[in-house]
Amino acid sequence: MSVAINDERTLLLIKPDGVLRGLCGRIIARLEDAGLAVVGLKMVQVGKEQAQRHYMDDPQWVANLGHKTLRTYAKHGRDPVAELGTDDPATIGGYIRGWLIDYITSGPTVACVLQGAHAVELVRKLSGDTMPIDAAPGTIRGDFSSVSAIAANTLHTAVKNVVHSSSDVDEARREIAEWFSPAEICVHRPVSWSAIY
Repeated sequence: MSVAINDERTLLLIKPDGVLRGLCGRIIARLEDAGLAVVGLKMVQVGKEQAQRHYMDDPQWVANLGHKTLRTYAKHGRDPVAELGTDDPATIGGYIRGWLIDYITSGPTVACVLQGAHAVELVRKLSGDTMPIDAAPGTIRGDFSSVSAIAANTLHTAVKNVVHSSSDVDEARREIAEWFSPAEICVHRPVSWSAIY
């Protein structure tokens, strides 16, 4: 049985820097303005176990974090060995995973389930590039952050990039199930959808 196109769901997290800076309302308004429905919403203080599940200890995912960082270092002509003590993607990814866990547990996080046509793709576009310094103006990260991996890694901290958004439909399903129980997700069809669909 196929799902109606406007029933696609995704997860967006407003990370502690976004919450502490008072950006939640502005971020959610952008998502609603784009035609997405908020069908789940809560503020949580993330514990270490939940953070470790969200930032999986998957070797491929961890190494990919390291590869992204190495590309940023190469782009800016920086030496990762001099600054991080290694150029091994898995080792660098392990550092970053630890910093991400520390970051998401450092303060409150707002978790949102969003629904609408192409929700995953749309939220990714609205979020902007993972690295704020590369995010286009008009995106959440492009407008509300300007940090790079180099700046964050120098301080041995995660890149404070305001939001997390699921990267694909499968990840969205897994993440929504991790962050929300079925009872916490509402059936909601905004009146504005009659002008969109």
